[in-house]
Amino acid sequence: MARKLTLDFLKTEAASGAVLGLAALAALIVANSPLSAAYFQWLKSEHLFQAGPLMLELSVSEWIKEGLMAVFFLVVGLEIKYEIRHGELSDPRKLVTPVVAALGGMLAPAVVYLGVAGLLGGPHQGWPIPLATDIAFALAVFALVGKGLPSSLRVFLLTLAIVDDLGAIALIAVLFSQGVDWMLVGGAAVLLVVGAIWSLRRIPAPFWVLGFGLIWWMSVQAGLSTSLAAVAFAAIVPVSPRAEDQQSPLKEAMHDLHPYVAWLVLPLFAFAKAGVSFSGLSVDQMFGPLVIGIAAGLYVGKQIGVFGAAWLVSTLNLGARPSQANWLQVYGVSLLCGVGFTMSLFIGALAFPGAVDSPEQVEVKLGVILGSMLSAITGAVVLLVASRRDRAAKA
Repeated sequence: MARKLTLDFLKTEAASGAVLGLAALAALIVANSPLSAAYFQWLKSEHLFQAGPLMLELSVSEWIKEGLMAVFFLVVGLEIKYEIRHGELSDPRKLVTPVVAALGGMLAPAVVYLGVAGLLGGPHQGWPIPLATDIAFALAVFALVGKGLPSSLRVFLLTLAIVDDLGAIALIAVLFSQGVDWMLVGGAAVLLVVGAIWSLRRIPAPFWVLGFGLIWWMSVQAGLSTSLAAVAFAAIVPVSPRAEDQQSPLKEAMHDLHPYVAWLVLPLFAFAKAGVSFSGLSVDQMFGPLVIGIAAGLYVGKQIGVFGAAWLVSTLNLGARPSQANWLQVYGVSLLCGVGFTMSLFIGALAFPGAVDSPEQVEVKLGVILGSMLSAITGAVVLLVASRRDRAAKA
């Protein structure tokens, strides 16, 4: 059942992955066209939402990032919980591998960046930029080339990317946070505990929606990442079927939400976040220390850290590689982890505050796009070769 559920997701993502890529390409074209000013003004335009006493005013970009993407992280959290309870990650050794690989995938890029920065005289504060993996784009690339590959590889990538993303969120909170309202964080935590207790009583779906909405609103007001709140909320959704209709609330939510995430949330996110203007780019900047450091961190550091950590824990018998997968396939997934894109751009804006067309921001964007494209293309090629070899061996 776990394999069937994952394969159903892959069928949807294989088709929606192309839409995601087209949305990102459209954003790049618009951001460097005469429509550029209108595009960026639309992203910055603010809109008010009110439900009774609860009010929230955010820009279009923030509504997509904090609102729609919270639904994406909720679905990802639900899938990981399902895999831990009944699927690939129910074996603790297979859960250890992506967690340790994620840690390696955060350490190695930082070391590579600092090494390049020290050698070329680049700014040292850019080391957090290549640490993050863009879950949406990495999964989209995998979906496009993942036909015939073991579904356990997708679960490995998904779990690794979530741990990586949570690590990046924690890093942002430590290095770049301007203050968190801990009273609201405590209130959200209390709601989660109450929800976990009530979940044993099989509460109706409307209460789940209300609970998620309240926790999401409190997270935004507290200055906390809504992705963290969404994953935490997914942890309290029951897996066991209801007595009255034998339907699992978790599987039901995954089934209902996944098409909206695949066809609406992710393409909108790509269109909003992939629009990078190259108006301030010069030839000298293309080979600047910041560009090379970020690109090397994503492309070289990620694959070394992820693959090296996965191989090490497997060799030491502390973990196990994904079921029915070989090391070439794991290496291909390790390359995809170097697709940093939107998350890396976000951290770059925090590490080098200033105008979007400042020299540092232009170099950050160029380094992130270069490293992410190299990782995506090389990872896709390796996975395609691995898939063909696997089919030839079986034939």
